[in-house]
Amino acid sequence: MTLSFFDQFMSPSLLGIPLIAIALTLPWTLLPTVTRRWLNNRLLTLQGWFIGRFTQQLLLPLNLPGHKWALLFASLMIFLISLNMLGLLPYTFTPTTQLSLNMAFAVPLWLATVIIGMRNQPTHALGHLLPEGTPTALIPILIIIETISLFIRPLALGVRLTANLTAGHLLIQLIATAAFVLLPLMPSVAILTTALLFFLTLLEIAVAMIQAYVFVLLLSLYLQENI
Repeated sequence: MTLSFFDQFMSPSLLGIPLIAIALTLPWTLLPTVTRRWLNNRLLTLQGWFIGRFTQQLLLPLNLPGHKWALLFASLMIFLISLNMLGLLPYTFTPTTQLSLNMAFAVPLWLATVIIGMRNQPTHALGHLLPEGTPTALIPILIIIETISLFIRPLALGVRLTANLTAGHLLIQLIATAAFVLLPLMPSVAILTTALLFFLTLLEIAVAMIQAYVFVLLLSLYLQENI
């Protein structure tokens, strides 16, 4: 029974085809298409307002060169939110619970920010490895520590997203199993457990949106350091 709790995080396949590929293409089909009408419908208006507010808040700390990344950040934000919310539906699979997928998002984008910093202002980018006023005896140690912290950043991005979503899904399944087992034994406790499960699902929806926002926000902060 313990192993069955973690079966939901296994990448399913059908006829040898990994279904994670289908799950990655599904969010784009859920987005509304642009119409030729002068006035958009409510869904398009709400989506446009959300993307505009998010992009405005995200680009506030960035310099003007960093605004070129607005389309990429907004698209990544919507894509991650869609993938995170996908796993809250019954009989679905959450691709972002896979560390390999999250690392595939984090490593190239983090590496792009580092390459931009090295190309545009290498002295300033390398200056982050050694804080000003460091004693001479601590220079080698601090350079090693800052280098390790620099290369840990993409790992932290991927692990944070994976751990939060995995913990939330596992907690939902544990409480749902407890409510199902307690229903014939203690119906009143099972009803209270079901109510707790409802509020936990609402919390997981908020976590799915917040974690996508944090992922993109940290990428924008890494970009700000290198432009």
